[in-house]
Amino acid sequence: MTTALITGATAGIGAAFARRLAADGHNLVLVARDAERLREQATELHDRHGIEAEVLRADLSEDEGIASVEDRLTDRRHPVDLLINNAGFGNKGHYLDVPMADELKMLKVHCEAVLRLTSAAASGMRERGRGGVVNVASVAAFVPRGTYGASKAWVVQFTQGAAKDMAGTGVRLMALCPGFVRTEFHQRAGMGTGNIPGWMWLDADKLVATALADLARGKSVSVPDPRYKALMGVVKVTPRGLLGGMTSKTGRKYGPQ
Repeated sequence: MTTALITGATAGIGAAFARRLAADGHNLVLVARDAERLREQATELHDRHGIEAEVLRADLSEDEGIASVEDRLTDRRHPVDLLINNAGFGNKGHYLDVPMADELKMLKVHCEAVLRLTSAAASGMRERGRGGVVNVASVAAFVPRGTYGASKAWVVQFTQGAAKDMAGTGVRLMALCPGFVRTEFHQRAGMGTGNIPGWMWLDADKLVATALADLARGKSVSVPDPRYKALMGVVKVTPRGLLGGMTSKTGRKYGPQ
C-alpha cells in the first residue's frame, strides 16, 4: 500500500483528497492545526476503508510546523509516495489594508512551506524512482489578485519548473488550479459569497477526481473544470489593465480558491 501526506486535510479540498485516496486504498498522513479534528477524521477513514491514517498536527505558518512535516516526508522507514500541498488561506482587504504580518504569514504558508515540503518529498521520490506532488494553487494565479494571487502564481511557476527538471525521474509534479469551491475557506477569511453565481461553484470530490486523473496523465497544471478552462481562455485575451480593475473589485470580496 502506498502512503499519501495531505496538508490542510480536515476540510474542503484536503478532506476530499483524503476521502478519495482512502477509498482507493492509500494509507494517509493527515496534517492540519486542529489535532482533535484530525483524530476524528483519521478514525473515520480507518473504520470506513481499513487504511492506516496517521495524524500530524502542524502549523505551516511557523518554522517548527514546516520542519515537523519535512521530518515526516524524509523518513526513509515510512516513505511518502504522494504529497498534497493543500494548506492555505485568504486575507480580506486591499493592499495596505491587510496587516503586513498577515501578508507574510500567507507567503510562509503558500510559498515557503510549499517549496520546503515539495523538496523534502521529491528528494526521496527521485531516489525511489516514483512519486507525485500536487501543489494546490488557484485560478487566481492567472489574474491580478494582490498577495493571494501572486502567491498562487508562484506556486504554479515553481511547480511547472520543478516538473520540467524532474522529467524522466518517475516523479510527477502538478499545480492544481480550482475556482470557487464550497469549503471553509471564505468563511474563515470573512468573505461574502452570496453574490457568486451558482454555476461558478465546484464540487470538491469531483475536483479531486479530475485532479488525480490529470496527475496520472502527466499534466503539470490542472484547471479541473471546463467552465474555468473557458474563463481562463478569456483571461488570456483580456487586456491586463481591464482585468486588474475587475479582479480588484471582486477578488478581495470573494477570494477564489
